[in-house]
Amino acid sequence: MPAYPSNGGAGHDQALHEVTALLARARDAVIACHIHPDADTLGSGLALAAFLRSRGTRVSVSFAEPSALPEVFATLPGSGDIMRPSDVPAAVDTFISVDAASSDRLGELAGYVGTAAHSIVIDHHRSNAGFGDVNYIDATADSTTVLVARILRQFGEAPFPRDIAHCLYAGLVTDTGSFRWCGPEAHVLAAELIGCGIDAVAISRDLLDTHPFGRLGMLSTVLGGARLLPEVAGGQGLVLATVHEADLLGLPEDERETVIDIVRGTAEAEVAAVLKETGPARWAVSLRSKQCVDVARVAAAFGGGGHARSAGFNATGDQEAVIADLVRELG
Repeated sequence: MPAYPSNGGAGHDQALHEVTALLARARDAVIACHIHPDADTLGSGLALAAFLRSRGTRVSVSFAEPSALPEVFATLPGSGDIMRPSDVPAAVDTFISVDAASSDRLGELAGYVGTAAHSIVIDHHRSNAGFGDVNYIDATADSTTVLVARILRQFGEAPFPRDIAHCLYAGLVTDTGSFRWCGPEAHVLAAELIGCGIDAVAISRDLLDTHPFGRLGMLSTVLGGARLLPEVAGGQGLVLATVHEADLLGLPEDERETVIDIVRGTAEAEVAAVLKETGPARWAVSLRSKQCVDVARVAAAFGGGGHARSAGFNATGDQEAVIADLVRELG
């Protein structure tokens, strides 16, 4: 068994034990992934569901938006069993939120927080204030799948079955940017998961390196309109781009989420921002920083949240007004 770094202290250990105890007693459960799901929330939910089913628990996995699973996640084991919220049982004894920084990130599934006998929150976002009966939140973890792996080990579930290892690795490799920003625990866990027999190269290729041809035209338009504001963030620089709904014509919605990872590489800017149009005068704003600016603080000023180097918020209004507000907050 590999030696794992500390998970953050006694408070996290207590929460881990409480979560384990609740899961051990669960008879039926709903696992909620956040809206516009990524590989971390889906990988966490599907891995935990597979484990609980192996123990005889009746489990439903769901997310509220969009109406269909993005095609990029079709290779995740168990993805075909994900249910629409309307098909999820109305009453369960255990509700589990994975990778959602707040209850509003669950959409219509948030109602289970108050109706299930027990609610569990498993998350690694620093901005998560805890909205469950038991909250296992560790901002030092590089992905929520890291936390799920810790939970499964409490049950002696190691080495992991291949399908579970696949789901855990999917969340880990994507949330760490292919291990470009992570700590020792992520690397140790990756080695363990690869040792379970998964095809790590194929998982990374499917999730990170496979896109429709039309994405090239979208990137041409979006990146061609990018702006560099070197005076922002105390002179450290801001680079920003905008993805309009028209830019995504014929493309899966999740392709807009890939733009920030290209923009963030701009050498002249500490902070990167991408405005994604989600409706008339409605924007989802992604923020990234390299090493100095706490973008979670910036996002929180607009009602959002996230991590120090990766965060986001929603905004309404004219595009230039949203940009002006962001520039003022960055200083």
